[in-house]
Amino acid sequence: MSDLAIVIVNFNVRELLWSCLRSLERAGAELAVDVWVVDNGSTDHSAEMVRREFPWVRLRETRANLGFARANNLVLREILAVTPTKGLPRYVLLLNPDTEVPPTALSELISYLDAHRDVGVVGPRLLLSNGELDLACRRSFPTPEVALYRLTGLSRLFPRSPRFGRYNLAYLPVDAIVEVDSVVGACMLVRSEILLTVGLLDEAFFMYGEDLDWALRIKQFGWKIVYNGQVVVHHHKRASSSQRSVESLIAFYQAMLIFFEKHYAPRTILPLRWLVIGGIYLRAGLALTLNQLRTRRMVRSQAVH
Repeated sequence: MSDLAIVIVNFNVRELLWSCLRSLERAGAELAVDVWVVDNGSTDHSAEMVRREFPWVRLRETRANLGFARANNLVLREILAVTPTKGLPRYVLLLNPDTEVPPTALSELISYLDAHRDVGVVGPRLLLSNGELDLACRRSFPTPEVALYRLTGLSRLFPRSPRFGRYNLAYLPVDAIVEVDSVVGACMLVRSEILLTVGLLDEAFFMYGEDLDWALRIKQFGWKIVYNGQVVVHHHKRASSSQRSVESLIAFYQAMLIFFEKHYAPRTILPLRWLVIGGIYLRAGLALTLNQLRTRRMVRSQAVH
């Protein structure tokens, strides 16, 4: 039985994946670690790079982009299938290919769960390439109230407010160790027994929201989820561009709708329900419009130069 199974879902970020796997060689040196990479239909020769440079990685290739939840579940089901003979790893880490893991980060996260049996999930402080905190690494659930603060922009106007800034918990110190509603699937260490009791990621989510949904279900089973700001992992989020693709934006707002409809809509009064849904559509339309305007400006700028 290994200490840790790491699952990385890759889609066309070959160079970032290379850096991630190289960092894991150092970070996992003192642990019994199995690393799985699901190449989600990449066209940039990521799979060939993994086979050539990292023969110790368990590579799984798909013909199309299955999305984050489905691709992770592909490996998680395989891990569960061999449980009767090999036993479960003690922990499972969901990890993005655009991360770099410092040498002691894995052992520190594992040590935290070893010492806190009531904690089912722990996530580190994720630092972006510019040194700023990745706000997604510690979150509250987007209840109708929290969603409205976010959709109306109050969370952006008052990020340090314990009331309006609850979604990203921006009022907390970055190095805090604190129980939260959710950490992020970009780096999420989970007790493997949760796979058996809570189940896997919900494949209704394609690219976003599946980690929030999983966290909510995990907490419903009585587990705590902790943000450990004493452990740092680097996240090169959208490192190649400040632009988000149209598909990415659509998936993000679709995830918000799926999460709300699944967990909150049935017990939300109708006027508030329609207000939240309308707000999601409004924000989606605004985000897509602004994204298109930025794209046009970039095209014009490139044409001038």
